[in-house]
Amino acid sequence: MAMKPNYNQQRAERDRLKRLKKEEKAREQEDARQRRRSEQSAGEGEPPAPSQDEPAP
Repeated sequence: MAMKPNYNQQRAERDRLKRLKKEEKAREQEDARQRRRSEQSAGEGEPPAPSQDEPAP
């Protein structure tokens, strides 16, 4: 005979997996945010590149 389903345990497991997935997604978004911030801050210190149309002084 099959086991009697334990709905509370099944629901707790689904909720745990959802929470882990949400935390992983939030961690990836934070990493991407930090990467963009570091790229922007690194780019601010550089002077703009001269355009091809302007002659060099």
